[in-house]
Amino acid sequence: MIDYLAFSNGYARMKDLKERGIHPREIKKALDDGLIDKVKPGLYKLIDFPWDENSSYVDVYRSDSKAVICLTSAIEYYGLTTFNPSYISIALPENARLNKIFYPPVRVYYFRDTVYKTGIEKVSSKSGEFLIYSVEKTLVDLFRYQEKIGDDIVLESLKNYMSSKNRNIAMLWRVAEKCGALKKMKDYMKAFTI
Repeated sequence: MIDYLAFSNGYARMKDLKERGIHPREIKKALDDGLIDKVKPGLYKLIDFPWDENSSYVDVYRSDSKAVICLTSAIEYYGLTTFNPSYISIALPENARLNKIFYPPVRVYYFRDTVYKTGIEKVSSKSGEFLIYSVEKTLVDLFRYQEKIGDDIVLESLKNYMSSKNRNIAMLWRVAEKCGALKKMKDYMKAFTI
């Protein structure tokens, strides 16, 4: 079983394990021995695998292919905040149902269709693929959820973005307008461009 998990990039579904003649008792023993983790019902992950720092994001994507890394998790991924969240923030379409995820801990935000679809990027890492919002979309979402997230994180992220050589103000304005946050962001943006 461990060899099969290693061969299949560290992940295996219960269905695939059963097809290979692996009995559920063996899977339970591997769980109890700490050799594998249960990511969600029917999906297992090999603990001792050369995962990179993005493996938790890949776990989320493997659990639900509509899950997009967002807000504090995305801004931390881009290195624009010193905040280190204890859970992964994910966005789903507003009428979607989240597949049950055992690990990592997640906080789910449901976005209306236009907001959900705007700015999704697919990232490939050593651990696998995952979806994340672009840095501009992430900043816009931080402003949309500023009251829940807090001024410190939002303003630190904006300040760091504005001092970055990779900033794209025109793109930031377009995304903010499309997601209904342009008016809220304008005054803050003026303060950082003076």
